[in-house]
Parts: sequence; structure tokens; C-alpha cells
Amino acid sequence: MKAVDENEPVFPIGIVACKLGISEHTIRLYEREGLIIPYKKESGHRLFSMRDMERIECIKKTINEKKISIAGIRRLLALIPCWEIKGCEDEIKLSCPAYVDYEKPCWLHKEQLKGDCATNECRECPVYNSIKSCDELKELLKRYIENVSI
Repeated sequence: MKAVDENEPVFPIGIVACKLGISEHTIRLYEREGLIIPYKKESGHRLFSMRDMERIECIKKTINEKKISIAGIRRLLALIPCWEIKGCEDEIKLSCPAYVDYEKPCWLHKEQLKGDCATNECRECPVYNSIKSCDELKELLKRYIENVSI
């Protein structure tokens, strides 16, 4: 039996909803709110990877157990230092809407981004993929906060 690549989108939304104990509507809401970026087939059907399911589970736990709203999660994701992950030059970083906006993550600024951020697929971006679980997000934000001089 062939092992499934954890990044390979193979699970339809119904299977994901069933496995995680949430509704398809909730998964689509997470997508609309910019918390997840599912793979979409030409037909428009969404497919999810194991990593996507980890991310959805993290969002679900954060909302239900930590009582953080979707807007709060979106703001946490906006704190991801995309300019550091991508190694942006200061000139690009300072003109980037994701650098100055603390309301939404960089992938929700796609229309205003420049360079390779504007042309690349956000789902494949190292910034979006830098967080697959709650622990990874926590660690990433912790490192960022420790490096920021106040």
C-alpha cells in the first residue's frame, strides 16, 4: 500500500468534515474568511491534504477551546512575518500591504502584492505552508516576537 503524501490534496470536503466532526459549511466559512486555502479542481470541487486537515483541526480547537474568534485567528495569521520567511528586501517589505496590515494574512492581500508574491499560488507559498498546526503557529509567532526589538 502506497503512503499518502501529507501535502497531497486527496480528500473531498465531505470526508474532511466527517473525519473532523464539523460541517462542510464551516470548512467553506474558514475558506471564505481566509484561514485555509483548499486545492480546487477545474470542476470547483475542493480537495484537502492531511496538512490541511491539521490546520482545520487547529482552527476548530482555537475557536472551541481557546474561545478566539475567526477575526482573532485571522489577526494572529497576519502576524506571521512573511517578509522574513520570504527574505524580502527592505524596499519591497516597506511597500508591502502585508507588512503594515495586522488585520489579515499576506495571502489575503494577493491583489495588492508585487513580485513573485503576486504571481505565485498562495497555497504553495512557504508563508502559508509555514503553519500546519497550532504548535507550529505558536512557535513561529514566539520566534518573531523574540526577534522584534521594542
